[in-house]
Amino acid sequence: MGRYFGTDGFRGEANVDLTADHAYRVGRFLGWYYGENKKKTGKSENAKIVIGKDTRRSSYMFEYSLVAGLTASGADAYLLHVTTTPSVAYVTRVDGFDCGIMISASHNPFYDNGIKILNRNGEKLDDGTTAMIEDYLDGMLKIDGVRIAEVPFALKENVGRTVDYVAGRNRYIGYLISLGIYSFRGFRVGLDCSNGSAWNVAKAVFDALGAKTYIINAEPDGLNINRNAGSTHIEALQKFVVENSLDIGFAYDGDADRCLCVDEKGNVVTGDHILYVCGKYLKEKGLLDNNTVVTTVMSNIGLYKAFDKTGIDYAKTAVGDRFVYEYMQKNGNRLGGEESGHIIFSKYATTGDGILTSLKLMEVMIASKKPMSKLCEELVIFPQVLINVRVKDKAAAKADPDVCRAVEKAEKMLGNSGRILVRESGTEPVIRVMAEAETPEICDECARSVADIIQRKGL
Repeated sequence: MGRYFGTDGFRGEANVDLTADHAYRVGRFLGWYYGENKKKTGKSENAKIVIGKDTRRSSYMFEYSLVAGLTASGADAYLLHVTTTPSVAYVTRVDGFDCGIMISASHNPFYDNGIKILNRNGEKLDDGTTAMIEDYLDGMLKIDGVRIAEVPFALKENVGRTVDYVAGRNRYIGYLISLGIYSFRGFRVGLDCSNGSAWNVAKAVFDALGAKTYIINAEPDGLNINRNAGSTHIEALQKFVVENSLDIGFAYDGDADRCLCVDEKGNVVTGDHILYVCGKYLKEKGLLDNNTVVTTVMSNIGLYKAFDKTGIDYAKTAVGDRFVYEYMQKNGNRLGGEESGHIIFSKYATTGDGILTSLKLMEVMIASKKPMSKLCEELVIFPQVLINVRVKDKAAAKADPDVCRAVEKAEKMLGNSGRILVRESGTEPVIRVMAEAETPEICDECARSVADIIQRKGL
C-alpha cells in the first residue's frame, strides 16, 4: 500500500484523514495529468473525467472539491451524482472517459469516505499513476527528473466545465436490465439497499424484469449509510425475508459493489456460496473458462472441498477484488470473487457488481428450477472466527516473533482439519486474525491465542 491509497482507494475519516483539500489536489493532478496525455497523442480537447458518489453527507463536499480541482486544471467533469461503483466503471469504459472517480468508503460508517480512481477501461488505477498522485500530494512529484510542486492552472478558454451526466447512470441501469435473460415474474424478492448507492438503482432493475420487489433501507439521509443495514448487517434482511415469505433477498453495501444473499428460509448465502452456485452452473453449461474459479485466501475450506467434489479447479489470490480481477485478466478466467460478496463476472464487468451478482443468482434459480437453499446445500461451510485487532503498525504486528510463534502453534493444533490466517487490512489500521476448524470452539481458541498476544503487546 502507498502513503494514502490502499487496496481500495484513498480512504479515511472525512476531514481527518481525507480532507477537502486532498480531494481538490487529487482533482488538480488528474485534470492536468490526463490533459497532458491527450496532448502527447496530438489531441487538443480537454480531458474527460466522470464522477459518481454514494449517499454520505461528506460525498458532496468531496465531489465539489474534486470538480474544482479538475476544472482548474482544464478537465471536464461529468457528474453521475449518487450511483454505484460498478456504474462508474461501466460508464468510464463504454463512454470513452479518460478516467473515472467514485467517492465512497464502501461498507464503512458514514463519517468515513474515500476516493476510488479507475482507468479508462474501468479498472482500478495502476500503482505507478497512484504513486505519482501521492507524490503530488506530498509536494515531491518529479517528471523526467524535474520537480513539479504545483501543476499549472488552465487559463481562458482552457478552463474545464461541469456536465450533468445522469444519463450515464440510466444507461447503466438499462445495461443491467439487458443482462436479465429470464423474466422474474412470480418471484418475491427482497432488496436491502443499505441506505447507499443501490437505493435508486436496484429496485428499478428488478421491477423492469418483472419481480415483485420489497425494499428495506432505501431512505438515505447522509448519516445512515450501512447503519444496521446492508451486506455487513444482513440480519435485518434475514428477518425481512422470513416475515414476508419472500423467495430470496439480496443485500448490498454502501457503493453496491458487494452482494450477499438470503435464501427463502432466511439462511445467509455468502460470497463463497455465490461462487459455488455460479461456478457449478457455468461448468454445467460449458461456460466456466479454464474450469477455474478465482478466490482469495479468505475463502472457506468448505468451498474448496465442494469444488473438489464437483471437479472445479480454483486459484487463490491475496485479499482484495483488485487482485482477483488482475488474476482473472491475466489467466482468462470468467468468475472470481471474495467471501465478503465482491463477485466479478469478467464477461460483463471489470469490478465487483452487487446488482449484477443478484441477477446472475436469479438466473441460476430460474434455469435450475430450484430454490436457493437447494442450490447451496452441497456446500458445507466450516466454522470460522475472525478477530480484528487495531494496531499501530500492521507490518510490525504481523512480523512480531511472539505473534509468529503463536501462529505456528495454532497451525500445529489444527493440522489438516483447519487453518489460521493473519493478514493486514488493506483499508484500516487493523490486523485480521481468522481461524477455520471443525468446531467453533477450536476456531475461537486458535484465533484468540494469536489476537490476545497482539493486543497484550500493544503493537
